[in-house]
Amino acid sequence: MTPRRRRADRRTVWLSLLALAAVALFSVLVPLQAVFSGTVLPAAMILGAALCAAPLVAVSRPRTAVVAFCAAAFALPLSASPDRDPSWPWPWSVAAMVAFVLVLLVLTIRHDWRWGVLTWTVSNAGALVLVWIFPDAVSVGAATANLIVTASVTAAALLVGVLIAARIRVGAELVRSRELTAHEQSRRELVEERSRIARELHDVVAHSLSVIQVQASTARYRIPDLPEAVAAEFDDVAATARTSLAEMRHLLGVLRTDEDTAALSPVQRLSDIPALVDGVRRTGIRVSLTMEGISEAVPSSVQVTGFRIVQEALSNAVRHAPGSAIDVSFRGGDDALVVRIHDSGSAEPHRGSPSSAEGAPEPRRAAGHGLRGMRERVTLLDGTLSAAVDPAGGWTVAAVLPVTRAIEEGS
Repeated sequence: MTPRRRRADRRTVWLSLLALAAVALFSVLVPLQAVFSGTVLPAAMILGAALCAAPLVAVSRPRTAVVAFCAAAFALPLSASPDRDPSWPWPWSVAAMVAFVLVLLVLTIRHDWRWGVLTWTVSNAGALVLVWIFPDAVSVGAATANLIVTASVTAAALLVGVLIAARIRVGAELVRSRELTAHEQSRRELVEERSRIARELHDVVAHSLSVIQVQASTARYRIPDLPEAVAAEFDDVAATARTSLAEMRHLLGVLRTDEDTAALSPVQRLSDIPALVDGVRRTGIRVSLTMEGISEAVPSSVQVTGFRIVQEALSNAVRHAPGSAIDVSFRGGDDALVVRIHDSGSAEPHRGSPSSAEGAPEPRRAAGHGLRGMRERVTLLDGTLSAAVDPAGGWTVAAVLPVTRAIEEGS
């Protein structure tokens, strides 16, 4: 059952109980008023109906309910016969007092405490005026006691109504707060998932597309006597790869947010780096690899971060500095793993290489998604990362990945 349906059912139950109470009060008040107070039956029925129906009317029309109740509460004791039973309570009967309590509760809980205070003040003031106008109607002591009891009981009902209304309001605010919290939680999970997808797209697909683009662009210069039709086909592949890279950068800009944090997923390891380097070498780029002091005990989080740093640095070198020589080195120690990737900068292009703007290398960007992803991963390990231009014109990426902290977190 939906929350709206539950609220509708609860409202129907309370309206039914309120209508039942109004009918019961009317059935008791009218005959007692006619017999003991001497009110003519038509007047007792009309005024009794206005008095007893006021709580039910107050649910949707508070103004009408207040006017009807105050008028009936003033007119009903005024319509009593001078020959009435002197022992009968006046100006408030017990049934009228119960109707008074009900209308105060409904007005205060359903609408606002001001409606309840207005009704309480006007009704009690009207009864006090009646006692002042008709001092001989009953003994002064009986009338005073009746007014005190009625004012006290209805004041207590007004206070209870205020407390219940406050409790309902606080409960509604808590429900809205929970709904808002649930909405924010789902939104945060969505943002985190988008960030993860963007990171994986960049780490996996962008690297492969960069290699494909470089292989296709340099095929005519690496392979002698390549037929012109095949060379044109390779050029088309390179153009498609460049377009796909541009579209992916746009997609990453949509998916990434400035507040996201990286999550490490142990997919690749340091043992996969030689294969990664071999794939870049097949594009004709000179890459040297040195791995010293690498232990099998290096935590998976450190291995994944090291692999991603090398992957991103190689992709940047292939894309921004074609023809440069790249040196990749790993040096392991007891406390940290040091990663360094250095390229010598753009070398002289091969004779006959493309010189158009489409084939020219892109300028280096220090704030791209790749460097941001590397920094996020290194930060999670409390490591350090630097990526800057060398004095000689090359580019060096260096990272220090603490091993001890990663082991402590994994234990």
